[in-house]
Amino acid sequence: MAAPKPHRTTSLRDNSDSKMEGSGGWDDTLDWLKLDHPVNRSVSYRANYKCLLEAEHVIEEGRGVVLINTDEAGTLLVTNFRLIFMSEGTENVIALGTIPLATIEKFSKMAVKNQSAPRQSDKSPSRRLLQIIGKDMRIVVFGFRSKTRQRRGIFDALLKCIKPSRFWDLYAFACGPSRFSSVNPKVRLLNEYFRLLGKGSLSASMDMIENGSYTVSNELWRISTVNCNYTMCQTYPFALIVPKSISDEEVLQASNFRAKCRLPIVTWCHPGTGAVLARSSQPLVGLMMNMRSNTDEKLVAALCSQLGGARGRRKLYIADARPRKNALANVATGGGSESSSNYFQSEVVFFGIDNIHAMRESLSRLRDYVDTYGTTSSDGISSFLRHGSWSWGGGNLSSMSASVSTLGDTGWLIHVQSVLAGSAWMAARVALESASVLVHCSDGWDRTTQLVSLANLLLDPYYRTFAGFQALIEKDWLAFGHPFADRLGIPTVSSSSNTPIELSRQSSAGSFASSPGRQSAGPFTSQTPNSSHAQNNCSPIILQWVDCVSQLMRMYPVAFEFSSAFLVDLMDCVLSCRFGNFFCNSEKERQQVGISEACGCLWAYLADMRFSEGRSHAHYNLFYDAQKHDGPLLPPAAALAPTLWPQFHLRWACPSEAQSGELEAQFRNMSAKFSELQKAREVAERKAREITISMESLSAELRNEKEVSSSAMALAKKASKESVAIRRAVESLGCKVHFANDGDTSVDVENISINSSQNIMHSSSKRESDGTVAQDDKSDLSVSITVLADDAASDNPIGRVCERLCPLRTRDGGCRWPEAGCAQLSSQFVGLKANYDAFDRLSILDSYFETE
Repeated sequence: MAAPKPHRTTSLRDNSDSKMEGSGGWDDTLDWLKLDHPVNRSVSYRANYKCLLEAEHVIEEGRGVVLINTDEAGTLLVTNFRLIFMSEGTENVIALGTIPLATIEKFSKMAVKNQSAPRQSDKSPSRRLLQIIGKDMRIVVFGFRSKTRQRRGIFDALLKCIKPSRFWDLYAFACGPSRFSSVNPKVRLLNEYFRLLGKGSLSASMDMIENGSYTVSNELWRISTVNCNYTMCQTYPFALIVPKSISDEEVLQASNFRAKCRLPIVTWCHPGTGAVLARSSQPLVGLMMNMRSNTDEKLVAALCSQLGGARGRRKLYIADARPRKNALANVATGGGSESSSNYFQSEVVFFGIDNIHAMRESLSRLRDYVDTYGTTSSDGISSFLRHGSWSWGGGNLSSMSASVSTLGDTGWLIHVQSVLAGSAWMAARVALESASVLVHCSDGWDRTTQLVSLANLLLDPYYRTFAGFQALIEKDWLAFGHPFADRLGIPTVSSSSNTPIELSRQSSAGSFASSPGRQSAGPFTSQTPNSSHAQNNCSPIILQWVDCVSQLMRMYPVAFEFSSAFLVDLMDCVLSCRFGNFFCNSEKERQQVGISEACGCLWAYLADMRFSEGRSHAHYNLFYDAQKHDGPLLPPAAALAPTLWPQFHLRWACPSEAQSGELEAQFRNMSAKFSELQKAREVAERKAREITISMESLSAELRNEKEVSSSAMALAKKASKESVAIRRAVESLGCKVHFANDGDTSVDVENISINSSQNIMHSSSKRESDGTVAQDDKSDLSVSITVLADDAASDNPIGRVCERLCPLRTRDGGCRWPEAGCAQLSSQFVGLKANYDAFDRLSILDSYFETE
């Protein structure tokens, strides 16, 4: 067996004057960056870049920079929104090296000595590096040319832009709402309240909010305006669902017994049984744990509404999210937990979920783990796995086992399992026992929010749709005051001043020296400014909750309308602070700033992405079946075994493994083709309907033509019959009838002495005095025999013509023609009108033709 190739000490290429080449493609960029139709405009005195978004401008740039993770060379830009890395020459955006400033958790300057001969060690210049640690599980390192000031320029620009001194300097305010404006979130919250109370036919409006006319109710619960001005609780929403039996005065009294005045409030109610999920903060039981509040106990008892029939009142579970020892420790600050003896028909349980600091450290260890054992390590070492060697990660089975053990040591999956287990237990109590559950932690805005929103997701199928998922986050996370500004580490309204806010840049977790697999890369020296903050309150609480949602999607692949790709894009938008939805720490602060009017809306942006491609968009779950899981999801304990969320945790360190499964990708392609075929089928059916309608119209016209033709044939037969009769009649008068091809008939009159030549014309219409032909209204065929003479007519044309031409004229001036009469008299035209149907019935030997 051939010996394995030795490790290279570093993958940094020689930073000489020779031109470095890189590769990359625009198709590899993040979806939420490439789908926004970036505009091309003049944004910098340095250059114009096609990848810049609206209102985005370049602050600093460095050329000839190397992305150590992939050995790519290019240009590094610092804008007012992102750190952008573009491949050299093509200027294609490299996704791994492009990160929004708000997503950067730490950054630091480092130096690494080149490995060289012993005699030249002192003369070898150190490589100048810049390490970027993101909240989205990526660690990237950039290498700069020596003897340049590019790294200092980039570093100083990051110091200035990552945490601006003023809240208003965030990119979301510079961009504005643009085309991603949306409805006021208060209106959406009320609409969700109306749905929960069974009043879904109502529609909320700003007028309803301003005049306070939203206090609807059902038989058990009502919407209260007691906190409409945030005077009772600054971190609760303006509208609250409380028991109908509790007055607003009692609500105010009960709020004094809970930390931060976050009293028990209904967040979800079962439409059939009346069981509820409620949330609050810890009770203020005092140092001796003997403090009580009658109104608080009455309010909590009202959550146990009367059950139907003779079953009595329902049971209440009080779920404390903290470990029991932590709850007891809070007694020193006046907090603590409830005693089941003080609350009617209740049981207190502890879930044992750790606090925000444990979660932050756990995510940091997980980030180090995936960076160390991934295929795009940031330490500059090109592993055998990255270059396709036979050896797993450059090691053997022992190293593989050690790395898997390290994953367990991060504790992240254990924390995820704790949240899943607590939420599933709460959902089971409501669904199986028709019991009510009150959940809280210390302040009721971190672990409480995770548990109650995940239990809502398990109980209510509506929350597993796009619209419902948005309503769930806006209700339980935004309206009920999860401190996003503190947890995401972004400026707040209260912290906006002329003094810059220091950014946490500890060189603990995430630095190169923290991972044992990186020690061979050479000695690193970290240069970070000292931190002046007293306590770091950043914590990945929202990320952990979305991770839990992804675990449920893995267990129930047909129960959710949205896909894992939707969750990834949602988290990217939240961490990037591109939109204002998750700014500030409460609904009150967002209203004071006017976030919904000043910034774009994340939900409108995501909806616009889906609209562009319809059901074939990657955000849709192709396997979604609303009918299969139209009730609660109650996973058994054995199913609550979480795994890494590959689409998020591994997308930077192991990009090929992070892609969706091959089956899903094939199914999505088939679905896209099927959608195209359906559209083609609809077009064909529409054309077929149009052709059918046209054929029916033509058939109707053909029938009409046949009817007209039949009528014309009948008329033609009748005309032919009448022509024969006319001919007989005229011939009986001693005239010769000649039929021409054009249909005219000429009559030669014999035995008539007229000085000028005369032509007798036969026509089927009556001729007017001016020579025009007028149609007779009668159905009988009219015949005019006209005598044209050059000389003037006699004084009595009728008499002279009738005497000479008509054998039916009597001596007394009468006419023996049946039903006949002279048609018209003029200076030159004399007509004779007859009923030729009657004439046809006459016999030439009839008495009419006998001489008198």
